[in-house]
Amino acid sequence: MTTDTPLSLRRGLPRTPGGDPWPPAVASAATSTVAASTKPEYDDAAPALQISLRQGLPRVAGGPAWPPLDATATSTPVVPAPAEPIEVKQEVSQPVVAEPAVDEPVFAEPAVAKPLVSEPVVAEPAVAQASVAAPVVAPPVVSPATPQVESRTQAASSSSPVKKAEANPKPAGKPEPKQAEPKRYGAYTLRQWIGTIAAVIVGLQILALVVVLVARGLMQIDAVQNFVQTYPGHSELPESAPVGVPAWLAWQHFLNMFLMVLIIRSGLQVRRETKPAAYWTPKGSSKKVSLTIWLHQALDVLWLVNGLIFVILLFATGQWMKIVPTSWDVFPNAISAGLQYATLYWPTENGWVHYNGLQQLTYFVTVFIAAPLAAITGFRMSTLWPEKNKTLAKLYPAEIARKLHFPVMIYFVAFIVVHVALVFATGALRNLNHMFAARGSVDAAALAGDWTGFWFFVGAMVIIAGAWIVARPSVVAPIARLFGKVSSR
Repeated sequence: MTTDTPLSLRRGLPRTPGGDPWPPAVASAATSTVAASTKPEYDDAAPALQISLRQGLPRVAGGPAWPPLDATATSTPVVPAPAEPIEVKQEVSQPVVAEPAVDEPVFAEPAVAKPLVSEPVVAEPAVAQASVAAPVVAPPVVSPATPQVESRTQAASSSSPVKKAEANPKPAGKPEPKQAEPKRYGAYTLRQWIGTIAAVIVGLQILALVVVLVARGLMQIDAVQNFVQTYPGHSELPESAPVGVPAWLAWQHFLNMFLMVLIIRSGLQVRRETKPAAYWTPKGSSKKVSLTIWLHQALDVLWLVNGLIFVILLFATGQWMKIVPTSWDVFPNAISAGLQYATLYWPTENGWVHYNGLQQLTYFVTVFIAAPLAAITGFRMSTLWPEKNKTLAKLYPAEIARKLHFPVMIYFVAFIVVHVALVFATGALRNLNHMFAARGSVDAAALAGDWTGFWFFVGAMVIIAGAWIVARPSVVAPIARLFGKVSSR
């Protein structure tokens, strides 16, 4: 099919001054004939493009793979280039030869489509001014005998008898409320404290069991038995040593226990206190401290006064000979007493008359070493220390006092725990009569059933528990105002 389309040339400026527009009117009626073949002709001898098709899954269950082997290759003719170029004809008065610009024909890649028969699509060539568009070649028509190639995914999905249902996403629920953090008591929560204490108790029980077994094993050795017979556990006291426990010593014992418990409590409060409830400022000074520190220092002063009275009366009445070693055999007797304690076969000494070697050394260390060390280190960290004296501060730095003061407190806590445990384990009624009621006898079994000391002990515990509860800022502040100014900041 051939189409002739006339072309009208636009006239422009004259080629000579005063002349007619160019080109002349005769040449403006030029025509061009564009011959384009709407259907490419195929040469029978043209080479064919071989396409290999991959076999997929069977179309029916248990059948052969699809497509068959004889249909996996198909031939597609290669479209040749147009045999003749496009011819452009122009009729002008003066022959002007123009070289036509012919674009190279663009051929679409043959695509394999579904088997269907359709009429070839003829593309009309678009003719522009002095230019010719390349012919559009329709894709080749695939015969009905050519099988359709399906992808492996489609074949698998069509041949699979069971299809998985899409997982329905869970509806987004309301965000869970943020749980409040458990309250901490110091560095640990209540549950952590309970777990830690339980672990410590279990560990101590296991350790105690091991110690008892080892001690009883040692007592089976002849050399150890001879050692215990030579050193029964207590040293002989001087002949002038007093017998019994005076009443003032029983009262001193109670006051010392009362003050020591409150000192330990207030000291721990000072260590973990971050925002004091109130402050105390001494009279005639602008330096203020927390009310807890004031209470701790006030209790320390009372404890020192009580201790000073105790030491004076101790040496005035001769009671010092019970707690101050007077012979070197106190050390082997202390070892013997410790071994007897470890076997749970308690020493048979009578505290109304004398203490065993281990008790004597422990009381001596507590009264004459630990107590003065606690007083000296506490005084260095207190507000009573002269901070303006640089020489004293250099000779006795506060860091040294701080490093020693807390371990001394730990020693006192351990002493109280062990002391109370042994009091109840080695004859509770007899020991409580000695310490709280000042009642006893040279015969250890004389007052074995006397409950007087026990009830004194119960009364002392009630007073200490009440003081523990009452020692609050609301109660302490009025007392502190007697010695200075109390403020909230």
